[in-house]
Amino acid sequence: MTAIDKLLKYIKQPVSIAPLVIFRITFGALLFISTLRFLLKGWVHQFYVLPKMYFPYYGFEWVKPLSENTMYLLFFILLFCALLVITGLFYRVAIALFFLIFTYVELIDKTNYLNHYYFVSIVCFILLFIPAHLSFSLDIKWRKKMEIEKISRFYILLIQGQLFLVYFFAGIAKINYDWLINAQPLKMWLPAFSHFYIIGNYLEQDWVAYLFCWFGCIYDLSIGFFLFNKKTVGIAYVFVLIFHLATALFFNIGMFPYVMIVITVIFFKEETHILILQKLKTVFRYSMPRNSTNTLDLKPLLIAIFSVYFIMQLIMPFRYLLYDGKLFWTEQGYRFSWRVMLMEKAGTAFFYVKDSKTNKEIEVDNKKYLTYMQEKQMSTQPDMMVDYAKFLKKEFSEKGFLNPTVRAQSFVTLNGSGSKEFINDTIDLSLESNSFLKNKTWIKDFN
Repeated sequence: MTAIDKLLKYIKQPVSIAPLVIFRITFGALLFISTLRFLLKGWVHQFYVLPKMYFPYYGFEWVKPLSENTMYLLFFILLFCALLVITGLFYRVAIALFFLIFTYVELIDKTNYLNHYYFVSIVCFILLFIPAHLSFSLDIKWRKKMEIEKISRFYILLIQGQLFLVYFFAGIAKINYDWLINAQPLKMWLPAFSHFYIIGNYLEQDWVAYLFCWFGCIYDLSIGFFLFNKKTVGIAYVFVLIFHLATALFFNIGMFPYVMIVITVIFFKEETHILILQKLKTVFRYSMPRNSTNTLDLKPLLIAIFSVYFIMQLIMPFRYLLYDGKLFWTEQGYRFSWRVMLMEKAGTAFFYVKDSKTNKEIEVDNKKYLTYMQEKQMSTQPDMMVDYAKFLKKEFSEKGFLNPTVRAQSFVTLNGSGSKEFINDTIDLSLESNSFLKNKTWIKDFN
């Protein structure tokens, strides 16, 4: 038997559907809480109604926000879909709708990009193909479907494999000079918590920043292996709790720590999931039909689809190698690569629009066109500068400027490096373009 035959036999092995059911319920609850939080904090209006312009992703310039009422309606649909996922009612339709709407919302403006938003989208995509609704669900109970007890291990490995990649690539990303040798940016961040009871004084000491940095790197590189091992999964999950609760305590990174805590339960032993599922069935008085002992077969097409999918996931974090310059400085290839909390970057950008006929040049008041968050993100991200320059060219053309040119001066500091000139201030940024393959040669070298 070849290695491929052994692998296929392993992934096709029948296992309990319980882990998928528990994952569906917990992940659905996470989707509901996150969406509700978005509504309650007023972020729908702040991010998708208030801005006068948006920063689209390359290739998705056609994605535009809808009216205010429609945007709110979409978020209420997301809430409803999350409830359907939890209960397993119309599961396929619900998870498909959630995936499409959530991804659409995230594509509107890259100002709001966060790793865990991207993670939610791709997990929803994976769930489109996973039969997590074929047990303990209203699809079974009300729609008289046949309940499944066994599924191929492949379905569980899809989620586990994706989680493994998130952790492992986050670890690889930490293998850099600033993080391991300079302990940056934690050396700057931790002293801000010196007021904490008991531990506050220690957080001002450099050795603690180094301890956090090295522990974080080793944790991310190794935790996936320990989670996969049945003998160590219990203690590994304790470290998952400690690590993510600590990051939630020290850093304002939203729901990401809780997303990782909840989703990582997929690594629990099968017996644990079965026990939890049995208790849930008892609590809700859920009875299983007598003919529910079927095993769901694995289709070869699904293996092919996700083989391509994971090859893409392996390639994406390394696409930064296509570009010149320091990654954290240029940010070319930075997004969608599981680089979390690795840099402290801030800057200011001044934009100037010039009338080609009169040679009159004026400085733009960025606050007139951008929200606080948009201006903050744009000032350090070159692709957003190009988007803004194109917007200004169009805006001032409509105001009567003849073939206006747009240049910018930007000064940026990275991990305490001191303010440095970021881009060439003599070029017309409105004539530049964003591309997956083209280097932004107008970004000044970090050194």
